[in-house]
Amino acid sequence: MKKLPYTATTRTGDVFDIEFPLHNDTVDAVRVGQLVSSLLQAIDKDFDVVGEMSNGDVLQALAMATAVRARMIHASQDLTEAIAKELVGIALGAVAEAGHHEATAGHA
Repeated sequence: MKKLPYTATTRTGDVFDIEFPLHNDTVDAVRVGQLVSSLLQAIDKDFDVVGEMSNGDVLQALAMATAVRARMIHASQDLTEAIAKELVGIALGAVAEAGHHEATAGHA
């Protein structure tokens, strides 16, 4: 199975080095990585404009967007739901195994 290496840096400076397993039908891994970055940047930009929101609200919005996007696919609901659940599960597993480097804190 192909993997997509991805580094995520939080607003507080923590770094996660993730190896996302890619679905066998992935067409363009580079575009997948770019889209992940675009989505995370859009969330950060929203925070900059509107202000912080709860992590639960962010996850809920992403879950709802995933559901809407899955519904847009011209396939049976059972199929798109199964694919969405599988992909989220794989991604959560990859993040759980990711290397984590905490930002150093202190005073100069």
